Amino acid sequence: MAKELVLVDTSILIDFLSKSDKANSRLLKLVKDEFTYCISAITEFEIHIGATPNQFDYWEDFLFRTQILAFDKEIARTAVDISKALKKQNKSIGMADLFIAATAIHYSLPLVTLNLKHFERVDELQLL
Repeated sequence: MAKELVLVDTSILIDFLSKSDKANSRLLKLVKDEFTYCISAITEFEIHIGATPNQFDYWEDFLFRTQILAFDKEIARTAVDISKALKKQNKSIGMADLFIAATAIHYSLPLVTLNLKHFERVDELQLL
């Protein structure tokens, strides 16, 4: 049986890094539940921006082994559509979250996040 591919956001990777018992991290629970994961180029950016010098080599190795989905013109247009829809509802989310949501929608992937408060505002997004 093929494993289902899911998009994980930055909060899932931070959770993995911060847990001393990695088995209790959401990321390893996904893997145990037969999911394969990938990240958005936006998540890669957020990880690099937030990494301390001591974490740099860890993240470089981790990201080298992780499928990273590019951010392109089509995803940017999807993000614009999401932003307009949210504005009509007097809702908003941060730009990075908007781009990650657009990536998930573009690739028809469920998004795994610990930041449900923001992402549940995006109607088209399937959250896991």
